[in-house]
Parts: sequence; C-alpha cells; structure tokens
Amino acid sequence: MDWLTLLPPLVAIIVVFWRKEVIVALLLAIFTSELLLLLHHQQPLWSAGAAMLERIIAVFSSAGNTRILIFSLLVGALLAYVRESGGVTAMVNSLLKRGFGKTKRSASLMTVFTGVFIFIESNLSVLTAGILSRGLFEKLGMSRARLAYLIDSTSAPICILILLNGWGAYVLGMLEQQQLPGSSVATLWATIPFNFYALITLALVFYTAISGKVHGALAKHEQQPQPPQDIQPQAPSNSKARYMLVPLTVMVVGMIAFMVITGDGNLTAGDGSKSVLYATALACLVAYLMLLVSRRNSHQQLVTIGFKGMSELLPLVTIVLLSLALGASVRELGTGTFLAGLVGDYLPLVLITPMLFIAGALISFTTGTSWGTFAILIPIAAPLIIALDLPAPLLLAAVLGGGVFGDHCSPISDTTAVSALASGSDLLDHVRTQLPYALVAGGLTVILYTVASWLML
Repeated sequence: MDWLTLLPPLVAIIVVFWRKEVIVALLLAIFTSELLLLLHHQQPLWSAGAAMLERIIAVFSSAGNTRILIFSLLVGALLAYVRESGGVTAMVNSLLKRGFGKTKRSASLMTVFTGVFIFIESNLSVLTAGILSRGLFEKLGMSRARLAYLIDSTSAPICILILLNGWGAYVLGMLEQQQLPGSSVATLWATIPFNFYALITLALVFYTAISGKVHGALAKHEQQPQPPQDIQPQAPSNSKARYMLVPLTVMVVGMIAFMVITGDGNLTAGDGSKSVLYATALACLVAYLMLLVSRRNSHQQLVTIGFKGMSELLPLVTIVLLSLALGASVRELGTGTFLAGLVGDYLPLVLITPMLFIAGALISFTTGTSWGTFAILIPIAAPLIIALDLPAPLLLAAVLGGGVFGDHCSPISDTTAVSALASGSDLLDHVRTQLPYALVAGGLTVILYTVASWLML
C-alpha cells in the first residue's frame, strides 16, 4: 500500500502534463485517493465516486476553507466594479497630464512602480501598467515586447512577495490545512527572503528599467520596426482615479487592520482567512457605494456586474475547492508520510529544495497556472517539512518561486496573455523575448537553493 499512496499526486501531475487541465487533474487525483482509501479499509470500490463527492463537500465543514472560497468570489466582484468605474484609465490619464514618462528611464520606472503599486492582483497589475505606458513606449522608441516583459516580470513576483492580496490568502489557506508547526502567517511571511526567483526577477527588471539596456532576443526585437499605436484608452467623462484607488486602499489597509484585530494586536498572529475576507468584502461595499452614489449605475446593474465578475473567477474557485479536498484526502492516505521517508532514504537533503523548485517550474509551465501548482506541491512539501524537520520557509519558498517561474514562461498562462494584450505585443514575441531573462533567474535560483540547503540543513 505504501507505494500506491504515490498514485494520487502522480495522477495529478501526469494529467496536468498530458491534458494541461488542472481541474481534471485534481478531480482524478481525489478519485484515485478515495479509491485507495476504500481498498485499504476493505470497502466496496464502486462507492469511490460518492466518496469523492463527500470529500469535496467536507471542505465546507471548515470555516477557514469556506472563507477562502467566498473571498475568491468577492475578488471577482471587486475587479468588475473597478473595471466598470473606469478608475484605472482615469488614473493613467491623470499621470500622463502631469508629465510623467518624459525619458526612457522615467517611463520604464513609472511602468515598474505602477506594477509594484497594484500588487492586489496580477492581471490588474499588468493591465494598469500596460495601459499607462503603451503610448509612452512607442513615443520613446521602445518596443512593446520590452513593455510586456517589464509588466509581466513585475506582477506575479510582486504579488508573491508582498502577500497582502489574494495570492497570500490562497497560500495561507492551504498552509492552515497542513498542520505545520508554528503560525501559518509567520511561516508565510518568512518565505519572502528565500523566494530567490521573485527577488532575482525584480532585480533584472530594475536593471533593465534603470540602465535602458536589453539583451538576447529582446535586443534583436527592439531593432525591428514597431507597429503603430492602435489603442487610445479613454476614461468615461465622469470617471475619476478615486474609483480605483479608494477600494484598493480600503482592501490593503483593511487587511492589515483586520490582521491586527484578529491577532489581538499582533499582526503575525492574525487570522489570514478572516482578515482577507473582511477586507475584500469591505472594499466591494465601498466600490459598490461609490458607483451607486455617483448615479452612473443602478442597484440592479451593479448586482449584475458583481455576479458577472464572480462568474469570471469560478474556474479559480473550483481549483481552490478541489485543492483543499485533495490535501485532506492524501493526508488521510498517508502519501506525504511515505514520500517523506522515501525522499529521506534516497534523495540527499540538500537536493530536496532545488528539486521542489524545478518540479514547480515544470508543472506551472505546462499548465499555465501557478496557483494550481501550489495546490499540487504544498500538500507534498508539508509532510516532508514535518517528518524530516526541514525549514518550512525555505521549502515553501521553493514551491512558490517554482510556480511563478513556470507560469512566467508559459505561453498558456493567463498573465502572459494579458501582458501581451495590455502592451500590444504579439504573444509569441513576448514569450520568446522574456524567456532568456526568466531562465537566467531560474538557473541562479537553483544554485542559490542548493547553497542555502547546504548551509541550513
């Protein structure tokens, strides 16, 4: 039975590589795990389908799980209200009127800092920075591929480092299910200095923005004639930048405040799932009231807009739900415990962390989703941490960085596609010109994880 406990994660990984569908992979992995549990308990195998459904339903028995799922839906409504308000475009036009972006360096830095500022959601980050800078880059003779690289390489790394957003809440929700020693919030914050890929990627971005130099395929692409600007974003006549700035500020400040409140004055002891849900709900309410008071939309229209935004995130919410169910199922099966013993016997401890990073990179590259990668690898990494007494921040950072790395390079990633769209770049041009930068960062990261493991283990 020991070796059979590896089947669920193997099924998930094989299906992910073969079909490139995370939801199908997670469903089949849960079904396989429940089938093995029935076999172990000598119960009829024909009930595996019902057992899988009950395992998924049991996710809602945890208040923390339910909060994460509701939060994921509310993010969709919040983003829909921000888009409907025209606040993003209004803020962009306001910056342009004030004379920002007169040189290549200032235009590039403004693009990067815009991506850093909009750390709440990766797609919102690239859309904002892309809309802000397309005209500036064309005017200053910089290619759209360079713009796509800057906004794409800022968004996900910033989201996974700042963590006061949906990325942090999602990972925190998963960590709270793994029974790791100590506070899940403190463990998550401790991954930041060990997330070498995100840190190196941001260093390369700032190097490019400040020096104005590009290399490899991007340098060759820069020398080619660029297509003319074809989109002039226009804000609605009665739109203001505050329609975007106020709700996002409420969400960020609200999350910090609720973390302090739920932690009885201690930020790191706060309840992550409660805080992010309360902050997002408050931001949604503020965005709704601002649009309602402005009389731009009726209550019925705003309700429709909110539910439409939620529907756009249903695939993501499904991934969250299934990942929580899979984690519970494989824990009962004992997959992690067996894997921990296997790795401890046959793989040197110094190679565990770099191998987790490489595994995360491969999975996220072939699926185009870093969150799906987290769903598969965190339930595997957590038992290794517990059974082998390994440093949790180091191993978890490798999983998070690997997920971002593969997602960064993948042509089927939503952030990659949105980056190309927002910058006006061809998708394949963007992938081809960004890939060398990502590979350099990834290669350095593997070396650093090997050295860190040698020093810490």
